[in-house]
Amino acid sequence: MAFGIIARNKQNILYGLSLGLLLLLLNWLEWHFVIIEHAFEIYATAIAVIFTGLGIWLAIKLITPKEKTVIIEKQVFTNAEFVLNEDELNRLRLSTRELEVLQLIADGLTNQQIAGRLFVSLNTIKTHTKNLFLKLEVERRTQAIEKAKRLSLIP
Repeated sequence: MAFGIIARNKQNILYGLSLGLLLLLLNWLEWHFVIIEHAFEIYATAIAVIFTGLGIWLAIKLITPKEKTVIIEKQVFTNAEFVLNEDELNRLRLSTRELEVLQLIADGLTNQQIAGRLFVSLNTIKTHTKNLFLKLEVERRTQAIEKAKRLSLIP
């Protein structure tokens, strides 16, 4: 049955196929003409696209941080019943004001906030902090807090 329909419309099918092939040939010739006529523009565009992609890739490589995040697990000392270690306090020769500044650092206050709370200048707090770091033999606030808790200087 399907073959009968094809046989009856054989001339129409051949005519449609020949028109389709002619259309493909014309499109190919048109593209061929465009490529030959505008070769410089096409090459310049291709180079521009390549260098734009290279620039984006390079920018992403340069922007991404080279540092890796490292998670360090440390033992946290918690004293339910805090008792000040007087021996360590005397050994380190911490003053009452330095101990007070150390406790406020542990509470998470900034130098400016500590100065406001203690009614002293910011430079005084920086000096106390520097002295604390020297006496505790640390370099950062977090290290000072951790060591002070370990030595039972602050709760």
